[in-house]
Amino acid sequence: MSFIRFFMLASAVSIFNLIYGQHQNIQIISVDGPNEPTIYIDPNNTNRMIGGSNLNFYFYSNDGGLTWQHDVLISEPYGVWGDPVTMVDNEGNYYFFHLSNPVSGNWIDRIVCQKSTDGGITWNEGTYMGLNGTKAQDKQWSVIDRENGNIYVTWTQFDYYGSSDPAHRSNIMFAKSLDNAETWSDAIRINEVDGDCLDSDGTVEGAVPTVGPNGEIYVAWAGPAGLVFDKSTDRGETWLENDILVSDFPGGWDITVPGIYRSNGFPITNCDLSGGPHHGTIYINWSDQRNGTDDTDVWLIKSTDGGETWSERKRVNNDPPGSHQFFTWMAIDQVTGYLHFVFYDRRNYSDNQTDVFMAVSKDGGETFVNYQVSEEPFVPSSWIFFGDYNNVAAHNNVIRPVWTRMHNDQRSIMTAIIDSQIMGTETDQTPAIPFALEQNFPNPFYGATSFSFRLKQPSTISLRIFNLFGQEISTLINNEYRLQGNYTVHFDAENRKLNPGVYYFELSGNDANQVRKMVIEN
Repeated sequence: MSFIRFFMLASAVSIFNLIYGQHQNIQIISVDGPNEPTIYIDPNNTNRMIGGSNLNFYFYSNDGGLTWQHDVLISEPYGVWGDPVTMVDNEGNYYFFHLSNPVSGNWIDRIVCQKSTDGGITWNEGTYMGLNGTKAQDKQWSVIDRENGNIYVTWTQFDYYGSSDPAHRSNIMFAKSLDNAETWSDAIRINEVDGDCLDSDGTVEGAVPTVGPNGEIYVAWAGPAGLVFDKSTDRGETWLENDILVSDFPGGWDITVPGIYRSNGFPITNCDLSGGPHHGTIYINWSDQRNGTDDTDVWLIKSTDGGETWSERKRVNNDPPGSHQFFTWMAIDQVTGYLHFVFYDRRNYSDNQTDVFMAVSKDGGETFVNYQVSEEPFVPSSWIFFGDYNNVAAHNNVIRPVWTRMHNDQRSIMTAIIDSQIMGTETDQTPAIPFALEQNFPNPFYGATSFSFRLKQPSTISLRIFNLFGQEISTLINNEYRLQGNYTVHFDAENRKLNPGVYYFELSGNDANQVRKMVIEN
């Protein structure tokens, strides 16, 4: 079937998947060494997405993640100091939670929440929670109860960050807002066993809250007691007197992976609210090195009785023993009930080359299908901070992972347009595509833009531009032989007299092709 026929038969997003044959990778941001990305899909409109990354970047998309706008987040009174977490409420408002670095106050002395009511274009100065003298407030995560709009946040409080003094302790804190983040309750401690302040295995970390089917709040974390679970059945007013042990945590959550500045196996807690056969099931996802320091694995455990008892843990990655899978994150599609995981993966290599894999479970965490989503591997540098986590969002079969990638010691944030029709199937294989086409820059643009691509081997290629109807409107490279290497082609849309709107550009050759979307502005 011809390229033009594809355009006439399918929608724009489906075109990418039909032509490309895998999950298209898109670079979101590549300035100032971003890391620790977050992403959230608006459940009322899955074309709208909001995300962020360290130290102070936010980015948003209105076309399902094909193109992104980004800028620096500013909070004049409180400062922005990383650990981004994003969220969307029932009215479509965006929220961005982060650590603080106030002009007047102490470094990371509170958790800040900023809000946007115009789709991420502008943000208020923010409100805050957790201010407690000179104590440090760190690693927050949030969840919204869609039945009532309540926002719940949990995080780690350090008496003195980095202290080895046994008198200095770390604890898991909780706060909530009942008025769309205008005000916050006083923070309360919810853990039974505290931790040290070294920000390592003896510290309590990884508190990611989730909401249950009757408004319960569930959360788990790792620390000196292992992997433990707590819950509240009264909107966070009271919590269990005794935390429930879920699993041991051999080697601790602070793990060593070759080539990574630092790594961890933080747990992620989530609950199925899909109304399907696994409605109400609580899941906890994490990674550890119980099988050896040369074998990091991704795990899942679940409870079907509100967290009172827990299943045997399941290994999510399905490769043979002896390789590293790390920086896991999990999301539940609350329409389908499917579990989606993203993690770095080294199953294909004996060195530090790293791919990005996903896994999907369609049967409530009983079985998992793994599939690769990164177009090509990368090699991290152990002297460059790579962040502490990646992220994934899913709603109604729209799945968007985000991860940090490195190339020539430069970090960038990537996403992938996951084709839910082929994810995890036998046809979902990464083809041996002989080139890598990047997103044009700038995009959107007025006047001129540039197309960059890398040939992995000598190839005969073509570079063409098409309109929305699949009609070829410009040929920049016409069946030309090029040697292996990096190339950039400049394109002046104004000279070609192209009208503002949406177009597609395609790099093809050697029985393969890649397509990207571009937007010409007024």
